This record gives sequence, C-alpha cells and structure tokens, in this order.
Amino acid sequence: MKRVVLALGSNEGERANFLEKSCELIGCRVGKVVRSSRVFETEAWGFVAPPFLNQTIIVETELSPGELLSVTKQIERELGRTCKSGRTAEGQPLYHSRTIDIDILLYEDFACETEQLTLPHPQVSKREFVLLPLSDLFGDEVVPPFTQSFQQMLTKLKTENGKLKTEN
Repeated sequence: MKRVVLALGSNEGERANFLEKSCELIGCRVGKVVRSSRVFETEAWGFVAPPFLNQTIIVETELSPGELLSVTKQIERELGRTCKSGRTAEGQPLYHSRTIDIDILLYEDFACETEQLTLPHPQVSKREFVLLPLSDLFGDEVVPPFTQSFQQMLTKLKTENGKLKTEN
C-alpha cells in the first residue's frame, strides 16, 4: 500500500457536501482514507470567485500514480466539474469555479514530471489554501521530499505576502 496526500477544494454549490461526497468516493475507489484535516474556508486563488472550502486527506492505495489521477478526474466529473483550469492565449493561468477539485499533492516519496502529472505537486509551497490543511494534518513534521514542515512553509508564505504580523 502506498500513502498519498490529496487536496480537495470546492467553491460552487453545496461545498461541504461536495467535500464529503468526494471523500466517500475516494474511500470506495482509491483506498482507505487514513486521516483528514479540518475544513478551511479560503479566498479564491488566481481569480475572482466565491471562497473555497479546502481539506487535505491521507489515503492508502494500491493504485499507480496514473491510475490515481484517472480515478480522481472521474470523481470530479461525476460530482459536476465541467471546466478544467487552462491557459489564456498569452499563456497565463486561467482558473474557474468548481464543484470539486482533487489534486494529488504527494505519492509516497515518488517524484515525476509528465504532461499529465507532476509529483510532488509543484505549487504546494506557494498556496496558502493547501498549506493550511497540510499544517493541520502534519503539524511540525517534515514530510519527504520537502526539507521544511508545512507549518514552516506557511509561515514563510504569510511573511512574504505581508500577512504575518510580528511583535516588536
């Protein structure tokens, strides 16, 4: 069994229900959900839209990374996701609201970079909406292949974005 970490996000419709239903389907089709973070509400990232509910989960699976990607994309479609993020004509990211988004953040300590999948997810350290639930799940633990805890990454990101207030 391989341990994988998935990020779940929803900002359309009954957001909490979409998170819950996606966890149920993941448990049936991917493997046992071992742990889940609390649910966090965060602002949309990269576009103007209603806020998201975000959560991360740890799952034990026998699926390969490619099979896992295929199953998670199928779950997204079944739960009503119609638009996938893409790029503008100028090459800028183009994001959309969604009923559910399932991203593979980690697959054990496996690393790969293909057109379909990059592991670990290349944006983990840049996205507060991912780092919040990861920090909730892992605390100060450093999870390979990372060299800092998710809490340390979150503090650094907040400092860089001017969101962290320090006392003098």
